[in-house]
This record gives sequence, structure tokens and C-alpha cells, in this order.
Amino acid sequence: MDRLPADDHRAETQDPDTPFDKHPAGGWGSLRGVARIAGETGLPTVATKVLAKLNKPGGVMCSSCAWAKPAKPNTFEFCENGAKATLWELDRNRAGAEFFAHHSVEELRGWHDHDLEKSGRLTEPLRYEPALDKYVPVSWGEAFAEIGRELRGMPPEKAVFYASGHAGLEASYLYALFARAMGHQNLPQSSNMCHETTSVNLQNFIGTPVGTCTLEDFEHCDTIFFFGQNTGTNSPRFLHVLKAAVERGCRIVTFNPVRERGLIEFTDPQSPKQMTLGKPTQISEKYYQLRPGGDIAVIAGLMKCVLEVEDAAPCTVLDQDFIAAHTTGFAETQLAVRAADWAVIERHSGLTETMIREAAEVYLSARNAIGIYGMGMTQHVNGWLNLGMLCNLLMMRGNIGKLGAGISPVRGHSNVQGQRTVGIGEKSSHMPADKLRDLFGIEAPTREGLNAVHACEGILDGSVEAMISLGGNLIRALPDRERMEAAWPSLRLTVHVSTKLNRSHLVPGEVSYILPCLGRTDRDIQVTGPQAVSMEDTFSHIYGSLGGAEPPSEHVRSELAIVAGMAKATLPEDPRLDWDGWTANYDLVRDLIARTFPDDFADFNERLMQPGGFYRGNPARDRVWKTESGKAQFTPPTTLSALGAAPLDEEVMTLITLRSNDQFNTTIYGFSDRLRGLSGAREIVMINRREMRRLGLTEGQKVALVTAIEDGVTRRVEGFAVTPYDLPDGCIAGYYPELNPLVPLAYHEKNSQTPAYKGTPVRIVA
Repeated sequence: MDRLPADDHRAETQDPDTPFDKHPAGGWGSLRGVARIAGETGLPTVATKVLAKLNKPGGVMCSSCAWAKPAKPNTFEFCENGAKATLWELDRNRAGAEFFAHHSVEELRGWHDHDLEKSGRLTEPLRYEPALDKYVPVSWGEAFAEIGRELRGMPPEKAVFYASGHAGLEASYLYALFARAMGHQNLPQSSNMCHETTSVNLQNFIGTPVGTCTLEDFEHCDTIFFFGQNTGTNSPRFLHVLKAAVERGCRIVTFNPVRERGLIEFTDPQSPKQMTLGKPTQISEKYYQLRPGGDIAVIAGLMKCVLEVEDAAPCTVLDQDFIAAHTTGFAETQLAVRAADWAVIERHSGLTETMIREAAEVYLSARNAIGIYGMGMTQHVNGWLNLGMLCNLLMMRGNIGKLGAGISPVRGHSNVQGQRTVGIGEKSSHMPADKLRDLFGIEAPTREGLNAVHACEGILDGSVEAMISLGGNLIRALPDRERMEAAWPSLRLTVHVSTKLNRSHLVPGEVSYILPCLGRTDRDIQVTGPQAVSMEDTFSHIYGSLGGAEPPSEHVRSELAIVAGMAKATLPEDPRLDWDGWTANYDLVRDLIARTFPDDFADFNERLMQPGGFYRGNPARDRVWKTESGKAQFTPPTTLSALGAAPLDEEVMTLITLRSNDQFNTTIYGFSDRLRGLSGAREIVMINRREMRRLGLTEGQKVALVTAIEDGVTRRVEGFAVTPYDLPDGCIAGYYPELNPLVPLAYHEKNSQTPAYKGTPVRIVA
């Protein structure tokens, strides 16, 4: 191979002259990361007890990611980021009445997100006083009474009930019930910003809104193909599963614009031998840095290779029986794939035909294959086709609905999938109307509600008057943030159920409350005694969680108690809506969940603490396709790019937003992005060295970024330092949520309205 210039990007190797972590994921670096957070939060004595039982039966289920909790856990069944989330919640600092008496909202707006949360756990209900520009303490009775009064005083459809993905199934079920009893289905959720593409489109393709795999499948797969998922930061306990798979001979191929360390090599922090004398485990056999939005093209190339081998040896490669019995649309799909030109595939993917053929060889050699994906696939305008193409590739060889195979999105927040399962969502199908009528006498709304994007449009046009947030930091997580922050104060009512102070609290509506809630690690004692909560993992398994830490204040209430308190103050009294009884005993709520969703939650209370969780089932795993046709759907590619529009000219770059290793969603634990070899300020723009030279940029130069979409709105961020980094040509990367202002609210995935955080066109202004 001819030698390329030193600053030319190669899609299959690391540019050694740009920052990267030379160490494997895990290892001593992860231990140092946990130790740093432990030092910052004071490491309360109870922390060691909580961590020892984290993700184990009878303990706390991690409040970070939604990865599985195995029936036979490791000695330490937590990762670096899970430990950070746990210690962050167990913070000894307190943000009570004295704190808010000393700091105005205007002053707090000048604080960094990290410092806002570092002020500590919230300790009592707070009401915003405009004359003082401060939050002041109030009683729970006063808070509930005014919130109820405000909600009763507006048409139900003008209220929005947002959920972040943290609250347990019990509080989430009551929240969904509260909304529908009030008369609306405006129940946006954090999944609207990440995996709603999955929920909407997998339902269309294979008849289920969630992935088809379980942990067992990873013991039997021959290959795993990764698309747009960063395991090392977003689901680090997955690395143990991948290590075991590689060691028994599974071959892993990764496609991602960024070379993420966790999918390159891993050292198990729980293995003394590997930590001292052993070599790291090489995770990906092949790792290709495709261009943002290039997944459709790559998969089209892989499918072309499969068809070529089938043509050469008919009936030896395709699973003809599966295709004939279980699918529809294959003929049209194969015609479209055969017509795709390799030159166009190379242009959109940024990879060569040779590279794609190498990857295809791995797929063809495997009897059982799993397709893994993350937000690198879902947060694109044509994210629907990303998923359709991955389903196509897997279905060609019957790799859905059998042991060791399947499609597996890796969900983010710890109960984001479970909240949808028990009714948080804007569609009537999310909570059965007949059950609401039979159990509670409620005539459920028939009008579909608002998702996150539609709710934001309602705030902008004035049709939404109230925003209730069950957890989260919604303003910081949204696209088009500057427009949303400007519109937010026009809301009549804003309510935040939170554990810590965050940016969203600092943009109050006319009437605004912060209601402090228990964290997952906190002991939850109600009238009938200690209470457990539950959540669902990314593999549709349900787990009970029991907190053991002393709450930060006697005035802090559980999420369920707060939801019930607001509902009781808002709705007419009805003996069938026993908000006090449900607060006293969460078993009663689980009984209601089981009666509402009997196929998923039979014997809920009896199975609550089952090791490894109990599986609520998945029809597609059993090759039962709940689609319109009754079969799995092949999807012909209508384009080879997931981007919404081709760049207008060579000056337009595709923006990818990323989370750092010191971050969970909008929570910033610190300023180290260790696994990418970066640290310090988060206001950076990453770009490869060849593109720096082409655009006349220098390292450290401060630039502005401007959105290259003409819709009458100027979106611009200033003061971002140019940072050379190993990325494909034509793209730049930077951190979420700092770059969210550049993503237009209307620039989203076609079917689900998931914001296109991984593919927004921008210009660099020097």
C-alpha cells in the first residue's frame, strides 16, 4: 500500500498524532476515575455497602445505564460510570433553604452544570419567588395545593407530563394514570431524544418496540456487529460480556465514526492477573470509521456481498425457509440493493469496497449473528432506514428469533424502556383503554398526546401552559436550546421532581416548584414499612431495587409519593383512585400493573426479587410478528445516506454530538474524557488534521459554529477550541449538551421525531 501523507485519515487505523487513550478501557484508569469521584463526594460510609450490593438481588439497581443484572453477578457488579452515578447521588453536600437564600437564580445561571449539581442534594420543597429572584422553602401541602389548583384551572391538553427514564415502574405507572385521568396523553419521555427511533420503527419492521436479544444470546453468537454504540462509556459492564464472547471465539466488527476505546481493547478491573501480568483483550477484530450517516451504505454493501455469494452457490447462504415463511418485501429489497453502485456506497460510507467485503466475510462465516446499535444509528433524519437495513441484513440469514442472534439496541437511562412499558407515552396503545375503564372508571383520551418535539412546538406557539418534569434536565437535553430557554418562562406552571439542582430549574415559569425526591439509593419508608421499586433493563427483564441510605432530609419524598400527592390535589376524589393507599404500599401498585398488563407482569410481586430479573417476553424472539402484515418486513433502501440533506458545499461539515467518559446524559461528573485522551474544557470542536489544513484552522484556535440549515433562524455557538482528532473527513464532533443549540427542533428522524444529534450540518466560522 502506498504511504499516505502523515495527516491523512485512515478508516481502519488510529492517527497517532491526535489525542487518544493509549490504555485499554477498564483497568487502572476506571479505578482512578471512581476514586476521584469518591474523594469529591466525601464517600459516605454507606457507599461501600450500597456498591457491594449494587445490581444484585436485594440491593440497589444502578441509576445509570439499562444494562442487564445477571442472575450470577460478579463480586463487584458495577462499572466506573455506575459507581460515579451512585456516589453522585450519595453526595454529602446539601442544597437546602440556606443555600437558596444566598444564591439568586440569575447568579446560579452563571454556574457550570457540574457546579450546580455539586451543590448537593435538595432537601425541601421550593417555590420560585420572582420578586426575590430566589427559590424559597414551602410545605408539601402548599406545593401540592397550588400545583393542583393550576392544573385544574387549565384545559387538560395544555399540560405536559415529562419523564426522564429514572423513576421506577410504580411511580411511572401512576404518572401515566394521573395524566389520562386528568384527560390527556401528553407524556413525552427521554426516549424521545434517543431511542424513539427504535420504539417506532422496530415496531413497524418486526412487530416489537424493543430489541430481541437477552444475555443468553451472547453466550451462543458467532459474531457481533456494532453500529454507532460506545460501550466503554455508555454501558461498560457490557465489556465483560464481550470479553467472554471474544475469548470463546466470537468475532466482533465495529462501524463508528469515532474510535471508541471500549470497543478496541479492555482490561477487566476484577481480574488481578489481567490487571498485573496479562494482556488486554482485543474486542473488535475489525474497526471501521465510517462517515456519519454512512451506515445505510455500509449495510447495503454487506447485503450485496451476501447476495453475490448466494448467487455463486444458490440456497447455501440465505435462509430461504425463514424468508419465505416469516418475511415480506425481500424481492423488492434485493433488487434495490443489487442496483446500489459501489462508488456511491464508498462515497457515503467513507469506506472502501475492500473494507466492506472484509466485514462481510466475517458475517458470512457466522451461523449466529447479533446486531448492536446505539444513538449513532437512531439520531439521524433517516434513522428509520438505518434500522430497516440492519433488520434486512440480519433477516437475510435468519438472524432474528433464534438463540445466539437478534437485533439489540442498547438503551440509555436505567428505566427508560420500562417507563414506556407501563404507560408513559403519548399514544393510546401505550396504556389499554379497556383496563383504565375496568379498573378505574376512566374514559381514556382518544386523542394522541405530545412527544418531546411536539411539546416544544407547543411551548413556542403558546398552546402548552404547564410542564411537569418527573426527573431529568429537560431544557439542557433538548435541541434548539436557546429558542426553548427563551420560550420557557412563558409557561404558566413548571414543576421539577429532582434530587439535585440543574439548569432547567433556572428557567422558571410564572409559577415554579422544585420538589425534592428520594434517589434510588435512599431508604424509602412508607406507612406499611420499607418499599422497593422496580425497573426494566435493555433486554426486557424486570428487577426490584431496595435503597439502603439515609435520605438527605426528612422533608424529601419518594417519586411515587410526589406523583400521588400532585394527582390527589388535582383530580376529583374517587375511591377507585386510592393515591394514599398506593403511597403506603407499593405492592398495591404492582398488582395494578399486573392487572393492566397481564401478559408482561403476571405474579409481579412474587417475582420482584428474582435473581437475574424476570423476563416479560418478546413476540419477535419467538418469531411472532405483530406487524400489519403478520410478517417481518424487509425494507428497500430509498437512499444510501442517513443524513437529512447533502452538505450544501465543501465548507459544510456534519456535526456529531458526544458524551464524555465523565458524563451521564446531562450530568457532568468532571472534565476528563479519559477514553478519548482528552481533558479540560468541554467547549471544543474535534476535527481531523487534513480538514484543519483544508479549512485553514490551527490547534487551539477559537471558532464559532453556525447551523447550515436555512429556516429563518440563526443558530450559533461561540468560543470553541479547535482540537485535532481522528475523525472521518467532512465531519466534526463536540460535546452534548453544549452543542444542542445548533440542532433545529424540526431537524429530526422522519417517523419518531428523534432529534438528529448525530448528523446536523454546520459551518465553522474562524
